[in-house]
Amino acid sequence: MAHYRRLWLILILILGVTFSLLGYYGTEVYRKAPPIPDRVVSASGDVLMTEDSILDGQTAWQSMGGMQVGSIWGHGAYQAPDWTADWLHRELLAWLDLAAQDKHGLPYDELDGQQQNALQYDLKTAYRTNTFNAETGELTLGDRRIEAIEQVATYYDRLFSDDPEYRQTREHYAMKEDTLPSAERRAQMAQFFFWTAWAAATERGEGEATYTNNWPHEPLIDNRPTGENIMWSVISVVLLIAGVGGLVWGWAFLRREDEEEVEAPVRDPLTTFSITPSQRALGKYLLLVVGLFTVQVMLGGLTAHYTVEGQGFYGYELSKWLPYSLARTWHIQAAMFWIATGFLAAGLFLAPIINGGKDPKFQKIGVDFLFWALVAVVAGTFIGSFFAIAQIMPPEWSFWLGHQGYEYVDLGRLWQIGKFVGIVFWLVLMLRGIVPALRQPGDKHLLALLTASVVAIGLFYGAGFFYGERTHISIMEYWRWWIVHLWVEGFFEVFATTALAFIFCSMGLVSRLVATSASLASASLFMLGGVPGTFHHLYFSGTTTPVMAVGASFSALEVVPLVVLGYEAWENWRLKNRAPWMDNVKWPLIFFVAVSFWNMLGAGVLGFMINPPVSLYYIQGLNTTATHAHAALFGVYGFLALGFVLLILRYIRPGLVFDDKLMKTAFWWLNGGLVLMLFTSLLPVGLIQFAASASKGMWYARSEAMLQSDILVTLRWVRTFGDVVFIVGALAVTWQVVKGIFLPNVQPADDLSGEVVGKTL
Repeated sequence: MAHYRRLWLILILILGVTFSLLGYYGTEVYRKAPPIPDRVVSASGDVLMTEDSILDGQTAWQSMGGMQVGSIWGHGAYQAPDWTADWLHRELLAWLDLAAQDKHGLPYDELDGQQQNALQYDLKTAYRTNTFNAETGELTLGDRRIEAIEQVATYYDRLFSDDPEYRQTREHYAMKEDTLPSAERRAQMAQFFFWTAWAAATERGEGEATYTNNWPHEPLIDNRPTGENIMWSVISVVLLIAGVGGLVWGWAFLRREDEEEVEAPVRDPLTTFSITPSQRALGKYLLLVVGLFTVQVMLGGLTAHYTVEGQGFYGYELSKWLPYSLARTWHIQAAMFWIATGFLAAGLFLAPIINGGKDPKFQKIGVDFLFWALVAVVAGTFIGSFFAIAQIMPPEWSFWLGHQGYEYVDLGRLWQIGKFVGIVFWLVLMLRGIVPALRQPGDKHLLALLTASVVAIGLFYGAGFFYGERTHISIMEYWRWWIVHLWVEGFFEVFATTALAFIFCSMGLVSRLVATSASLASASLFMLGGVPGTFHHLYFSGTTTPVMAVGASFSALEVVPLVVLGYEAWENWRLKNRAPWMDNVKWPLIFFVAVSFWNMLGAGVLGFMINPPVSLYYIQGLNTTATHAHAALFGVYGFLALGFVLLILRYIRPGLVFDDKLMKTAFWWLNGGLVLMLFTSLLPVGLIQFAASASKGMWYARSEAMLQSDILVTLRWVRTFGDVVFIVGALAVTWQVVKGIFLPNVQPADDLSGEVVGKTL
């Protein structure tokens, strides 16, 4: 027990320190966010835009899909431009042309080098100088800049309408025709885009970095990585090496060697319990998981195809009804729903086991109610986003019923509230089984950690309610990453680790001491880097250098525990040989092995590739980010959720025999398709864009010319092979689950190596 006490103290200390850092520097985000002027005025005092009109533009951008149509400050979709980088570059070129005409009577491109350099000096001075007056709340702009802004705003007005001159550009950007029908809202959106570009070009103080730490890379005004950026990038690499070295040292010299391997039981202990009504009711959850998984995979294929045929599907103009922005919204939201449902089902399966093999009173009613509530939220989310992006929904309803505009939390606020209420209800269902068990005598440390992770999952999703429709985008990003990073990559990781440890311990395959110690140590390692590592998403979102320093330092430590996951995979694989009955759960176990592999490669290697500030400076918003996202989200959480589904299926259908041919197809084609998708298309595209961003600027890496270059178009077509392979694997695992629910291939009781079969369901 003293050993547990030390591990608990370490975990509590880490949580106290890391959440203090997250909170303290979170207040820094509030205090130092780029100011939104009360008024933007000309030198003569004419009001050009106001805080309200800029925020109206933000809501207009949100309503059409927001981060699913290009990106802002590097966060969002990858096909259309980053509107901040694009607007800034276009405005700079317009200013240079106007200045060249004023001073030399020639277009800028026709000037000699000396004349161009002189104008670029004037340009840098004009744009990096901060003319915002904090006392009056006014931002003053010169006449030449105002004229340049008007030119760019006219271009955006035509681009986001149905102007036939820009039809091909919209197709290349995978934008639907008449993306934003209202001319008034297009004008407001242009003001919002201008403000994001202003923040990216304007120094906080004289001689300092811009509000976005000099992002994006824009050579025309010397937007380049800061000295602090490079310094903290080097420090993050040093900390990674030190962390890995410390972990290896601890593994070699501090790991307990006196713990004997437990003797596996003759039969699976989990089958000594009768299947409870609430567990039996989980079949529909499994169908929902694979149903949404199949939908998500098909939408992913369509979304990928839109990158080469922006408004059509092999000649059919599908974008009239299902544009890229909607397909990508549904693709991401379906992933969030099916993965979360898989985790919720795993918890509901464990609750009766924790409770001594019986349901708490009315547990089945609760499980059934939660399922239909989930279905309602999913349906509402999909329908709402359709009406919002189609611009059918009244603008004032969009945020609440349609589309919030923010990647991963696209769902309307009403559906977000419904999802949160559902998760809290799941928490209640879980605690009804856990609390009585905690009151029983014996070693409850592993159960206590599982309980803590369940409570965290239930409550931390509520971080998404700390911002609203018109919240400053820097502050919104802070809270959004509490969900996307902290809730998903932090607490779900701890829940998954602890739930698996609890399952293996309950099976008698590992001792309670080993399972508890490993879970507590893993939780400490995950939280040490994971909590303050949230800031590594915010380097260039209007934050200051201290936020970058904390994010870079701690997020490097996130990779440390991932380097030993190959050993964990091997240990999990060895479990299948511990007892003959383990063959019955071979396939769930193999899926858990894949989780360890992709955690190391997808979250670790590919994650650290984009983690140091100097790296992310050039590649934020490029396909290198998508490479990490696909490898980590599906490779880790997707395989984990599918593993949970297969494990639950095996126990609620006690005599089920997995179809080996079908499961081999599912496992290897899913893995093979993911490898092909990443390394024959996404990563090569990202690296080519990386070179373009570093040499010419972020605007060029996401420009129409770059996106439609022969090499990138070819590589995006090549992705079709990986997508098809992946789809075959997805259909195979889906068919296995459907067969398992409706047409179980049941083996005789005497073939189960002494298992208690229970009822055939």
